Formats: sequence, C-alpha cells, structure tokens
Amino acid sequence: MALTLTLKPNERIVVNGCAMRNSGRRHVIMIESHADVIRGQDLLDENDAATPVGKAYFLIQTVLIQADLREKLIPVIQQNLAALATVFGGDNLMRIFEAANYVSQSDYYKALRALRAVMKHEAQLLAGLAADAPQDTAPEEVPEPAAEGSSQ
Repeated sequence: MALTLTLKPNERIVVNGCAMRNSGRRHVIMIESHADVIRGQDLLDENDAATPVGKAYFLIQTVLIQADLREKLIPVIQQNLAALATVFGGDNLMRIFEAANYVSQSDYYKALRALRAVMKHEAQLLAGLAADAPQDTAPEEVPEPAAEGSSQ
C-alpha cells in the first residue's frame, strides 16, 4: 500500500533521514515502498523536549530519523515510556502503552502519533500548574536598623 503525501508549498519532510523541502507549489508524492517518513510539522525541536512526554517523543523522533541510533536508543525509549505509564492514567495510559507497542514493532511514526495527545494533555496540566503557582512579587524593602549610638 502506497503512502500518499500532499505537501504544502515549502513544507519540510524527512524520508529515511534525508531532509527535503517542497518547492513553492503544492505537490502530491507517493511513496511506494517502506520508508521512515515524518512531516516537518510533526518534528519536535530539541529545545521543546523539556517535559517527560516531550523527551520520549523526541527520542522516538530521533530513531525514526537516524536509523543508526536505534539499537542504542530503543531501551532508553522503553524506560521513558515505562516511567510515563506510572504517572498517567485512563486514555493517556493506553496511548503510552500503544506507543511502546509501536516502538517494539519498529513503527516509530505511529508511536509518535500515539504520544501527540499525551503531549497535549501534559501541556494543559503544566499550564494549569503555572496558572495556580503564586506569582513572584518583589520583596518588600526592609529598613535597615539604625546603628547604635547614632542620632536620628
């Protein structure tokens, strides 16, 4: 079964580790054999991988793009996903298990897809925590005590 991609003007994709950018017009391409493909919009910048789910996503993205790192990173990814499974529940827990299953099947794009909803939920949780955190206020100025024996 072929993968059909409709690329927007100037859209980036990575195919088997090779970064490509579409021209200024919309194009449709068909990938007729197995390839590791990810769209630029699905790529997470390393600086944005500061959260636990973001870190797991970034590691999976790395093995999708850099096949030579797979053997080294797969155990790290599985450990990260196992740690996430102890924190999340409900639908998010199922998505984490789904991602771990896809990683074990070497279907990294589907693993990323499973984690996207968990990343969104994590961002909402962190935004809620930030909103509930006390706001930093400037400390009140405390007058210095007068030196002994000085007249005021």
